[in-house]
Amino acid sequence: MLRHHSPHCDHFIHPDSLAPGSTPTQKLRLLWLALILTGCFSFAALVVSHRSHSLALLADSGHLFSDTLSLALALLATWIARLPASEQAPFGYRRVEILAALANGLSLVAIASWVGWEAIARLQSPPTEILSLPMLITAVVGLGVNSLNAWFLHRDSHHDLNLRGAFLHMVADAISSVGVILAAIAVGKLHWLWADGAISLLVAGFIATGAMPLLMQSLNILLERSPQRLDLNALTSALSSYEAVVRVETVKLWTVALGQEVLCLQLQVNLRDGLARDRLLQQIQAQMRQEFGLQDVIVQMTLATTQEAVSSHLAPTLSDQIVLPS
Repeated sequence: MLRHHSPHCDHFIHPDSLAPGSTPTQKLRLLWLALILTGCFSFAALVVSHRSHSLALLADSGHLFSDTLSLALALLATWIARLPASEQAPFGYRRVEILAALANGLSLVAIASWVGWEAIARLQSPPTEILSLPMLITAVVGLGVNSLNAWFLHRDSHHDLNLRGAFLHMVADAISSVGVILAAIAVGKLHWLWADGAISLLVAGFIATGAMPLLMQSLNILLERSPQRLDLNALTSALSSYEAVVRVETVKLWTVALGQEVLCLQLQVNLRDGLARDRLLQQIQAQMRQEFGLQDVIVQMTLATTQEAVSSHLAPTLSDQIVLPS
């Protein structure tokens, strides 16, 4: 089996070119900023929660502390993902971002479960006193901090699953802060002490619901399922439309990380001339890039067996495996 490479072949795409948005260095700066802001405010919220006896604020401070750890994890994953591809890691290290996203999704579910459990306990035995004013002030400041962090990370959350996990933590924090504000108003104005637990339970439901899509997408990538944005039937039909393609035997498509998808396929062709096969490969490469957005493509071509060759037991054995230049 022969392997042909273009002199300028760079089969593995560098992560920086996979998707639009901030560069890895800019992402690191944004994560550092969000980490510092969240870490500082989580400590402040913890102190005020103990003085005000508010479960909603305590839950918010615990959530903020877990978010600090989640941001640290996202920061580490972003740094590791910058490492170049190698013989031991031919697709690079961007899969680490997916692992971090999965961990962040699981932590969101864990936080929601803890807040929900404590909220139910608080509803059964409501406190005798809640200081609503410090609770309200802290929650308003928290809403500002969380909204600012979410704004920092929003742009890159669309095409970076790792940053999406961090972004969802910030959104969950903002929702939690809104819940604390509502609880503080209900306690201070209406003396509804039960509102602290009830709103905490509602916030827990929002957090868990928001984590589900992140978990599902992370698992789909780790299980190497075909990306949902691509129709395999349409892709196979496009390959079969070439006159020289006798049969599309194998099509394998999976995602390494968001924006980095790999296509591996096997074709039977009726072209004996090497230059003709090269032209066909260039056409396939251009179509996969322009119509399907695929840059990382591996093609194995086998010369189709003719009826005459079968009858004379002289079927050709030549096959070319060609790694397409990116």
